[in-house]
Amino acid sequence: MTTGVWIKTICAVALLGAVLTGCGRRGDLERPGVTPVPEAAAGEAAAPATGERPFILDGLLD
Repeated sequence: MTTGVWIKTICAVALLGAVLTGCGRRGDLERPGVTPVPEAAAGEAAAPATGERPFILDGLLD
């Protein structure tokens, strides 16, 4: 293979990895600045809220 083909292959694999990784969080995507409202069925006690662990890059997203 020539150098150009290797570069294109590496770029394609990197792009595919970035697309498949997404944001790295499970569940539905959330818009910035919107607090999700937990869905609680009538008559059931809501599950206790679990706090998210802070991430080192959270300050850049605010």
